[in-house]
Amino acid sequence: MTDLTEPTEPPQLRTPPAPAARPAASPASRLHYAWIVAGVALLVLVGAAGFRSTPGLMMEPLHHEFGWSHGVISSAVSVNLALYGLTAPFAAALMDRFGVRLVVTNALLMISIGSGLTMVMNASWQLVLCWGVLVGLGSGSMAGAFATTISGRWFTARRGLVTGVLTAGGAAGNLVFLPLLAWLVDQHGWRTAAFVVSLCATAVAVPVLLLMRERPADLGLLPYGAQTAPPPPAADGGAMARALTVLAAAARTRPFWLLAASFAICGATTAGLVGTHFVPAAHDHGMPATTAAGLLSLVGLFDVVGTIASGWFTDRFDSHLLLIAYYGLRGASLLVLPHLFAADLHPGMLAFVIFYGLDWVATVPPTIALCRQWFGEDAPIVFGWVLACHQLGAALVASAAGIARDRFGDYDAAWYAAGALCAVAVLLCLALRPRPATAAPAHA
Repeated sequence: MTDLTEPTEPPQLRTPPAPAARPAASPASRLHYAWIVAGVALLVLVGAAGFRSTPGLMMEPLHHEFGWSHGVISSAVSVNLALYGLTAPFAAALMDRFGVRLVVTNALLMISIGSGLTMVMNASWQLVLCWGVLVGLGSGSMAGAFATTISGRWFTARRGLVTGVLTAGGAAGNLVFLPLLAWLVDQHGWRTAAFVVSLCATAVAVPVLLLMRERPADLGLLPYGAQTAPPPPAADGGAMARALTVLAAAARTRPFWLLAASFAICGATTAGLVGTHFVPAAHDHGMPATTAAGLLSLVGLFDVVGTIASGWFTDRFDSHLLLIAYYGLRGASLLVLPHLFAADLHPGMLAFVIFYGLDWVATVPPTIALCRQWFGEDAPIVFGWVLACHQLGAALVASAAGIARDRFGDYDAAWYAAGALCAVAVLLCLALRPRPATAAPAHA
């Protein structure tokens, strides 16, 4: 009888198949598994974005039920945004050490627990703990470093496009969840919306467990579009040590600080201000919260288009010039926004939503591309730290805008300050240049 285990070598001693035997990007081949992995990653990012969008919808209900000020509620959002960013670089290293599937599954369960516990809270510190700490840590583990890891491991061709699509998942999450969650808050109360988020986070973990794979080599494949096998991942110590080592090396370079500072302004002028305060600001002018949430969802719709287009542009044009254009256009739109708020929807506000939406996170693909140019194989972790700065900027402005609303009675000062910050980002990007092709990575 034939022994099915013979003749074989131990898996670690097998000679890898020649790359030409299974061309990763041959148009005649069947669907490359990279696209399945990217699809699962997109589902995760869509869900994570929808989960993060909930606090802005809950701000007014929590204010009326518990009497908490906008500043107090915004502090929970600030903790969420800060931990979202600070977790990202360690999550990238943890994915290298323990695997994407394990890290993402645990992150989704953490979001489920944090959101579920808010249904029984009765003190503001509990909001900070549940939505700030637990949801912040969970969502941070699926931040932009996750998209960078997936596109970097699984794609050589179409990498910029895939990065743009995965980044646009954040916008799609707002598009899918915001109208539903706004309706649930309006019709059934904020606790129902928190329960739905908890349930969806658990459900998203299922395809991750079933379909996510770590690297193409696990399936005997090359990355999509690759002609040679990538070098094996380095085993250079613990996840935390690697994240800190990469930060220490990157922090000695000028490009890192230019990228970090400009991306902090990106966070301040998107998730920190518009993502958190657009709905309550529109409500201040008499617009129903469901209508305002629909507009924010529409921002997400156009962001999908803008971010995918930005990924396509990033494959073809100078990334630092793209960033200059994006920040300049965003700043101009934010300076106009205070004059557009009204009780009723009008063409001017729709024009803002379209224009601003196309620019919402279009900055991400060129920022990731510049991280790759300057920092090579450490780019996912470096981008994790750059993203941490993005979220720290978002956290600072989320809290500051809430305090400004309590003090001045409106958000006008916050919108004008955001426009000015975008002008600063333009200057930072003017000082940034792509790495010359002949130069070594900055961390080397």
